[in-house]
Amino acid sequence: MNSTQSLTPVITIDGPTASGKGTVAHRVAQILGWSVLDSGALYRLSALACLEQGVDTTDQAAVAEVARNLDVEFKGPQILLNGRDVATRIRDEEVGNLASSIASQQPLRDALLARQRAFRCGPGLVADGRDMGTVVFPDAQLKIFLEADVAARAERRCKQLKEKGFSANLANLMKDMEARDARDRSRSNAPLCAASDANLIDSSNLSIDETVNAVLDLWSKHPASTISPRS
Repeated sequence: MNSTQSLTPVITIDGPTASGKGTVAHRVAQILGWSVLDSGALYRLSALACLEQGVDTTDQAAVAEVARNLDVEFKGPQILLNGRDVATRIRDEEVGNLASSIASQQPLRDALLARQRAFRCGPGLVADGRDMGTVVFPDAQLKIFLEADVAARAERRCKQLKEKGFSANLANLMKDMEARDARDRSRSNAPLCAASDANLIDSSNLSIDETVNAVLDLWSKHPASTISPRS
């Protein structure tokens, strides 16, 4: 990391799947005029590429090699893999579950670490994921850990899937989330947990706007804040 990057402010938003961290991160970044990093997308892209290339995902070196060679471009709402928009495809439960499974592999995490840190550029970065505040940006100016009970998260995901025209079963979604939470929290490499200096926000009963405002209020009180007017 160069000196310019180290001076660039970062807000990290970590949390379990479907806690709303991605939507909140994009809204906060838009309001502040900052860049955004959806770190989960990189793991999902790695999982999708492995599926499409028929890679044995128990072969950690092969998975890491796929991640190192990802041809990825983020263009607004589009996520291009080899020039093809896969923004919808990487949100499939099949891809998400595989991403959660391979995310415990240290060679994969090492392969993606520098790529994630490269997103740190002026005027600032909002990064969401599961280890943004603990591993990727431990020096972030503001760290958020977004919590929500599993029932609320499953209901949100079910609604999202149905709105996109996919079939969804609430009970199965809740079961999958509980299994994914257990994997993410118990893995030996960068387990899902709040950084010691993170601010906890429970979004179970908060709207997206209320959660965004809570993050912005915390940032506005930070000594490094140069917050822009909200829109």
